[in-house]
Amino acid sequence: MILFNETVNIDNAVAAEWLQWMQETHIPEVMATTYFVRYQIAKVMEEEDNGGTTYAVQYYARHMDDLLEYHREHDKALQAKMQAKYAGQYAAFRTVLEVVG
Repeated sequence: MILFNETVNIDNAVAAEWLQWMQETHIPEVMATTYFVRYQIAKVMEEEDNGGTTYAVQYYARHMDDLLEYHREHDKALQAKMQAKYAGQYAAFRTVLEVVG
């Protein structure tokens, strides 16, 4: 199983709205692509006070091929929606991990 992790630090002024948008709009759109079998959102508990809140949004794919196809077919458009809505209010990085246990 492949874990696609996106860590997002979102400005506190829009953090609650962003989390609701993620849960009601963005994540359902990602899951509708059918490349992922489940997801979870975790809030980072220990962090510096930088005016933002950090979340790890994790999507589980059965195979690396599924993740690669998701990136080719859907990722740019879905990320563009977040950029259009929250430009300048977040920083993000992504990690791809193999679940080994």
